[in-house]
Amino acid sequence: MRAETFAAIEARAVERKGGRDKLARITSEPLSSNEIIAIDDSRFLAAFTKKVFQSGFVWRVVEQKWPAFEHVFFNFNIEKILLMPDEMLEKKAKDPAIIRNLRKVYTIRENAFLLQRLSAEHGSFGQFAAPYPSSNIIDLWAYLQKHGARLGGNTGPYALRSMGIDTFLLSQDVEAYFRHYDLISGGLRSKQSLRTFQDVFNAWQDETGYSMTRLSQILSYSVGDNFVGF
Repeated sequence: MRAETFAAIEARAVERKGGRDKLARITSEPLSSNEIIAIDDSRFLAAFTKKVFQSGFVWRVVEQKWPAFEHVFFNFNIEKILLMPDEMLEKKAKDPAIIRNLRKVYTIRENAFLLQRLSAEHGSFGQFAAPYPSSNIIDLWAYLQKHGARLGGNTGPYALRSMGIDTFLLSQDVEAYFRHYDLISGGLRSKQSLRTFQDVFNAWQDETGYSMTRLSQILSYSVGDNFVGF
């Protein structure tokens, strides 16, 4: 089977959500390259950390405890995080104000090292990430999976989306759509499947001129239970 035209998908989402204006209000747009470049690396470390802790956990609880995370980890100041020895990380991992998971706490320093290296090479993470074209955003996903700590799967892409970088997401509804139309048949994150996701989203972008962010949100609103994955 072939994917539908995006016009058909959008028409269904419009009907399900009660009109084009209402659909527009519940979709979002990515930041511009200049806006991404202006973001401090500490905010990217915070975003990576939040998504690492939300993975396999109740997102609402992480949100409730997030002010404590910011306080305990010095607002994710890269230089301060890099100076933290194992003993300090272990102590902070026992703090009841945050979610006590030592392995995930260690990822904070590991990802700080990644950000420090990219900052040395490119000026900042924003300057490294902003030039990635949305038409091949899966390459940025792959980079985070290979070089970051626990940034594979949906964690890295969800963190990128949360920071305004233009990317589609492999939410449950997006996956269900692609399987229903037999666009993918193997593993969700096999090289072949990822290439198919990218190619289909690229075709929809060529058709509409929409951002990847908006495309995947509308697709999720058009099918299933609306696991949009903002």
